[in-house]
Amino acid sequence: MKGIGFFGFAGVAAVFACLPGAVPHAKATNVTKLYEDTCAKCHGSRAEGGGAGTRSLISKDKFDQKWDKPFFNTIKNGDTNSGMEPYGNTLSDEEVWALVVHIRELQLKGLRESTPSPKPENGIVRTKLHNYRISDVVTTGLNTPWAIDWLADQTLLVTNRSGYMTAYRGSRAVKVKGLPASREIGQGGLMQVKVHPNGWVYLSFTDPSTTDAHAGMTKLVRGHLVFNGSVYQWTDQQTIFAANPSVYNGSGIHFGAKIVFDNKGHVFFGIGERGSSEFAQNVTRPNGKIYRVMEDGSIPADNPFVKTEGAIGQIWSIGHRNPQGLTIDNEGNLWDTEHGPRGGDELNFIQKGNNYGWPDVGYGINYNDSPFHTPFPTSQQKVTMPVLRWVPSIAASGLTTVKGNAFTHWRGDLLAGGLAGNTIQRIRVKAGKLVDTEEILFGIGRIRDVAMGPDGMVYVVVNQPDKVIQLSPIR
Repeated sequence: MKGIGFFGFAGVAAVFACLPGAVPHAKATNVTKLYEDTCAKCHGSRAEGGGAGTRSLISKDKFDQKWDKPFFNTIKNGDTNSGMEPYGNTLSDEEVWALVVHIRELQLKGLRESTPSPKPENGIVRTKLHNYRISDVVTTGLNTPWAIDWLADQTLLVTNRSGYMTAYRGSRAVKVKGLPASREIGQGGLMQVKVHPNGWVYLSFTDPSTTDAHAGMTKLVRGHLVFNGSVYQWTDQQTIFAANPSVYNGSGIHFGAKIVFDNKGHVFFGIGERGSSEFAQNVTRPNGKIYRVMEDGSIPADNPFVKTEGAIGQIWSIGHRNPQGLTIDNEGNLWDTEHGPRGGDELNFIQKGNNYGWPDVGYGINYNDSPFHTPFPTSQQKVTMPVLRWVPSIAASGLTTVKGNAFTHWRGDLLAGGLAGNTIQRIRVKAGKLVDTEEILFGIGRIRDVAMGPDGMVYVVVNQPDKVIQLSPIR
């Protein structure tokens, strides 16, 4: 077999032209072994290219998501002009896609080794549109900080997953008392804090089951914070959303919990599928959904499932795995970022009543290195696909829209954080479409939350090490 150029379909075909012979479809294929057995002999164990004329896959262009389908088609259908046999004869679509995911993992590793990452140099990070400086805001008294927001007087609120919130009045740390009881179960605990312009403070947290000491479920409440000169007191609590206690479980994953306001009287928030993927498509279960309620928790009459028998009326969209970022852009569009499994994190344009596919359609593979599904819905599956996907996963977390006059060249862009990816990425969208994306920070810790401060600066919650930092532009 021979390998030829790298551009156009023939070029993509050449990348895979020397696959020796596909492994027959097995019940639980190991993707790494499949690649080593079928691809590495010609294309290198690191996708660096090989002696049969195949070129390296380690390039920024070939890492772009636009090559997903061409890569898949080339492996599956082959190309006789380049001597590429059709491996769709011996591999399932899921196995073919899993090879694409594995190649993406190799590409990112190679690009990290060969391409400088946007990290501070002499205190300055240089990016395509802005250079900025990083400064510490809070570095002590934190225990897995989860989210931040500001009161009207610019007091900074920081939630900690372990169950407490601290208010920072200038350099002074003030305790907050009387918060609702939360339960730290794996990824869950005290999570989002969001301050409405009218003064109500909204919280999301893992509500403890009253019948099972190890179970809980995401709950949303609102209240007021009253300062008495020494502490803040949580008062006037009202429940905005609580699931039926019968669905609380002990799973430690996928709580969702982000909150945004549309300034039209509505509150949007997300709940993950809590480890029960099968419920993400079921409108009678709270798992794996984005919700829309009125500011007092009542159900809007025009919600999409209000008249569906047995459905939870607050549901706005379905088919989500773990929505960990939520924002409304400057055009009024709602966006979420959510976790895929091993690969397949998503940026989704959230629209009324739409189905975002989980668990039937996805870009990732199983954590045990076996194939899962493909990202190609059938004609019978009415699935809204992501505008941007991350393969490998970044463990998508906080999401915000850049506003104000400080970062003028980023204004209107989305900033998405990644936990496992240790990354912040700038995403430009227009009319629901992707325009541009750029990594603007890498390697300073697990990025938990990204938020715009009242001063127009970008604030970031970091885990490992636990701290809150500020990004400020250098003019």
